[in-house]
Amino acid sequence: MNQYMDRAVELARKNVEEGGQPFGAVIERNGEVLGEGVNELHLRNDASGHAEMIAVREVEENLGRLDLSDCTMYASGEPCPMCYAMMRYAGIQNIYFAESKEEAEKTGLSKGGEIYEELQKPEEMRKVRMKHLPLEREGAMALFRRRNG
Repeated sequence: MNQYMDRAVELARKNVEEGGQPFGAVIERNGEVLGEGVNELHLRNDASGHAEMIAVREVEENLGRLDLSDCTMYASGEPCPMCYAMMRYAGIQNIYFAESKEEAEKTGLSKGGEIYEELQKPEEMRKVRMKHLPLEREGAMALFRRRNG
């Protein structure tokens, strides 16, 4: 197995031993590990405390930039939709994972498949509703234009 994947799985193993879930992540660039993370849900009340999210935050902070398109992610489990979206925003092009979302769901560790399915449904059939609420006064688009103007 790949040394970076080995490290991600080792991080996950250690996290389980410390009371956490079996999720570890490693970000590599040109043969150098730039950041690591483990699922921290057992340590703090933070729904975004996923291994991949923590690793991406660490690398962005250390490099002083948001663009990680030259980096590769190795994760012990298939990234959930939130982590996948963050990696897309960061520009990560290559993501490797050891266990699938289907395997994680069998053990009750993932809702990723459910969320992926939910996103495929038409808006009116989703469990969580998002509704457009435009403002009469200076709305968000005016702020967007000001930022990019």
